[in-house]
Amino acid sequence: QVQLIESGGGLVQAGGSLRLSCAASGRTFSVYRMAWFRQAPGKEREFVAAISGSGDNTRYADFAKGRFAISRDNAKSTLYLQMNSLKPEDTAIYYCAADLFPTIVLINTAPSKWPYWGQGTQVTVSS
Repeated sequence: QVQLIESGGGLVQAGGSLRLSCAASGRTFSVYRMAWFRQAPGKEREFVAAISGSGDNTRYADFAKGRFAISRDNAKSTLYLQMNSLKPEDTAIYYCAADLFPTIVLINTAPSKWPYWGQGTQVTVSS
């Protein structure tokens, strides 16, 4: 079992940046592959990015490529999402998720396939 707590959300103007963090506790952090998802009002939760347990491999949704960067510090049991060039359409609740499998070779980006979730952090981008 792993517990996840997100932080770092807030209000930012379009074009600005935010860095989200997700602190994990429980089992050894590096055995989990990790991901960020987001859910905008009235929309389904969608995949943003994922990272392998070692941090060597990453995967991004098309909208995140070139603007967002996922990373992790296994010594601190913390996951990050650096978001740059933010747009109003990035406004959503951002969630971190974990799965007890270290690789992302055959990753499933459906939210239902990720068993562990944080409570989310709100990101609002004003125009």
